Amino acid sequence: MMFVAALATMLAPQAQAAGSTFPTPTGQKPVSATIKVPSGTYDGGMKRFYGTGNLGSGGQNENQDPIFQLADGATLKNVVLGAPAADGVHCLGTCTLTNVWWEDVGEDAATFKGTSSSQTMTINGGGARKASDKVFQHNGPGTMYIRNFQVDDFGKLYRSCGNCKKQYKRDVVLENITAFSPGKTLVGINTNYGDTARLSKITIVGDSSRKIVVCEKYRGVTSGEPTKIGSGPDSTNCLYKTSDVTYR
Repeated sequence: MMFVAALATMLAPQAQAAGSTFPTPTGQKPVSATIKVPSGTYDGGMKRFYGTGNLGSGGQNENQDPIFQLADGATLKNVVLGAPAADGVHCLGTCTLTNVWWEDVGEDAATFKGTSSSQTMTINGGGARKASDKVFQHNGPGTMYIRNFQVDDFGKLYRSCGNCKKQYKRDVVLENITAFSPGKTLVGINTNYGDTARLSKITIVGDSSRKIVVCEKYRGVTSGEPTKIGSGPDSTNCLYKTSDVTYR
């Protein structure tokens, strides 16, 4: 009987270790070339989009093409990105991602490019899993807003580019975020360029030893590798209170 019970346990469907909940896609859509959204809104109807051909390597190589490219002012909504997801989504200026889900992050889930200090990238709803490195990469200037989002099994939820050839002051705002362990860092910013991170309503699940770093500070560079210089709340760069983070 013990053998039968053990076998039943091994054969039972395995739930996600941290308990995140993702939607069931309504269908499948293979993508062999980047879908460009020049303006307006692209509604994916909750289909699963995944890379094939040149977008189908599933690797961590830099400079991959994205599944979606959003022009300044464009919106992407109701999309599930499956594996392989290439370099996810590129925003070339102000953009909005609403209810977008990454089942298995490729190189990065989404990258904020552009050149205007007033541009914004807004992620509202959705979630990401299996990001061995970064979920959201911020290369251009401006402000990224991440709201009502869940992340599970990740390296960094957000990273201000640590070694871009052209560096900027960047800002990020996180609100109502649920992070499931395992994970390493919620936010990484470059304090020497004046970056700020504002965090509120952060919930971290399954990290009883509190290994996930909430806000990590770096000295960014234009070549070579950035240097970690600290972590934790302050009044200049990592703008939050310990009471803004709940562990359960």
